Amino acid sequence: MQHDEVIWQVIRHKHCSYMAKIETGIFCRNPYNVTGICNRSSCPLANSRYATIRDHDGVFYLYMKTIERAHMPKNLWERVKLPRNYEKALETIDKHLLYWPKLLQHKIKQRLTKMTQMRIRMRKLALKTREKIMTTPRRDIKRELRREEKAVKAAVLDKAIETELLERLKKGIYGDIYNYPELEWNKVLDEEKQVAEGLEEEEEEEEPEIEYVEGYEELEEEEDMEDFSGFPSKMSDFNDDEHDSADEEEDEEQVVIHKKGKRDSRKPDDDLGKSKKKKKRVVVEMEQEDGDVIRTLKTAS
Repeated sequence: MQHDEVIWQVIRHKHCSYMAKIETGIFCRNPYNVTGICNRSSCPLANSRYATIRDHDGVFYLYMKTIERAHMPKNLWERVKLPRNYEKALETIDKHLLYWPKLLQHKIKQRLTKMTQMRIRMRKLALKTREKIMTTPRRDIKRELRREEKAVKAAVLDKAIETELLERLKKGIYGDIYNYPELEWNKVLDEEKQVAEGLEEEEEEEEPEIEYVEGYEELEEEEDMEDFSGFPSKMSDFNDDEHDSADEEEDEEQVVIHKKGKRDSRKPDDDLGKSKKKKKRVVVEMEQEDGDVIRTLKTAS
């Protein structure tokens, strides 16, 4: 038969593994304790009718113990899940602890309030990003530095050996008989191919340059064709061509050879007078629908 007063006298005055005595007071480390203080009303071992609230991964549960289940340690505590809403959780506590002592009900509600505030603060802290200071032993730091130095030296040495061997191989020092690593040789060949392909691509990418040159000066002297009144026949075109050729022959410069072997390209005075009197002519070509080309001469003013 369980007797609460006897249990309390033994625990309080002799020995309790959950008791923690410090300068500020005596506390209890039992996870089922409501207040965390070691006294008669808060001790879960010395009270056959007891209730508390516990947290499991952010979910609150109401634990209740009665004298009817004292002989069954397996089913000693009855657990009820509390809703996340604070007001609904209070209603659930009032429903299940309707005929329990008022002091115990008040302590349980106080514990629910504190645990709810703690859960809110935990969520806020989880959302914040804070710096975490990590300590590293000196031995580990020195060991890593030595390893890095050795790795750098080994890499430089390997690169120097590879370069020297490639230079000797290109110069033909070893001749035809040599045992060169196949992987390194393939690597060099791939690099040379890449360089050659890059040069070819650059040549293909080069586009031909576009140049602009001057047009014919005679085209600048052409006038509008609005004043042109008629189209001459083919026979008139041929006659005009003959007249043009005769005029060009008359305009040719007369070359006089002197005794010293020099050439004089000066024109006689009569020829100069005639050439000044002659007017410039412009040849105009027009293509008809049947494919014939008509040439006409027009005197420039």
